[in-house]
Amino acid sequence: MKFGRYKKWEISGHIVFSILALLAIIPFLLMLISSFTDEHTVVRNGYSFFPEKFSLAAYQYVFDQWQTIGKGYMVTVIVTTVGTFIGTSISALLGWTLSRKNLPGRSMLLFLVTFTMMFHGGLTAQYIIYTQIFELKNTIFGLILPNLLLNGYFVMTFRNYFETSIPGTLLEAAKIDGASEVKTFFKIVLPLSGPIIVTIALPLALLYWNDWTNGLYYLSHDSNLQSIQTILNNINENIKFLQNNNLGTANSDASSAELPSTTIRMAMAVVGVVPIICAFPFLQKWLVKGMTEGAVKE
Repeated sequence: MKFGRYKKWEISGHIVFSILALLAIIPFLLMLISSFTDEHTVVRNGYSFFPEKFSLAAYQYVFDQWQTIGKGYMVTVIVTTVGTFIGTSISALLGWTLSRKNLPGRSMLLFLVTFTMMFHGGLTAQYIIYTQIFELKNTIFGLILPNLLLNGYFVMTFRNYFETSIPGTLLEAAKIDGASEVKTFFKIVLPLSGPIIVTIALPLALLYWNDWTNGLYYLSHDSNLQSIQTILNNINENIKFLQNNNLGTANSDASSAELPSTTIRMAMAVVGVVPIICAFPFLQKWLVKGMTEGAVKE
């Protein structure tokens, strides 16, 4: 009887999570299909999983801008790679420091980290500091540095992992053998921290890849350092501008219909999200392991 009851709960859990998975997948599927749908069909019939007419016009519009978009991809890859590596390194080093209970001033450091998780200095102060003091305007550092200073949660995640998942006996043995804190961290702790590193690196990489606000704040409109997300946002805004201007002119309906306004948004979303979707399956095992391993205390 007890086994049958547990089996029912297991089946119910599978059903619930299957429904949740479908609810997450269906919007992506609709987005993909809509990007291949004819613009007039979408305007006339709305979004559909089985459109009357398919078209590559939206992707043709995107690839006509490929010289600019390709450069944006290169900038995004560089910013994402560098920012993720530095951000993960900073979080791991500070998390390891805060996990050392005999560290002088540890309580003050913990307070400073948790304080930044609850309060923010505000966008205006941040903009003035980055542009007038650090002089990050129109530099690639303007796309990297702001996100490096938002890692309080990542630091605490590393700290909790080091405290609960790294065997204390192993650290004691390293100390007896004369290993320094630096050597212990790089030779013992880091090799055992692969799951948590991926767990932190993946959302940080997503943060950098999807970021367009830093490009909006710290780069000029004609800058060569615009990321793919900023470029796609600019294309979207240009289409809106052309549509609004056409509304007041003769033959405005015909002119507006020529602009791939609806399907182009879907195509741009596909272009921006496909690399992340392709990379996620390779990191999923490590991500799940990192999220669950620290839950069991030694």
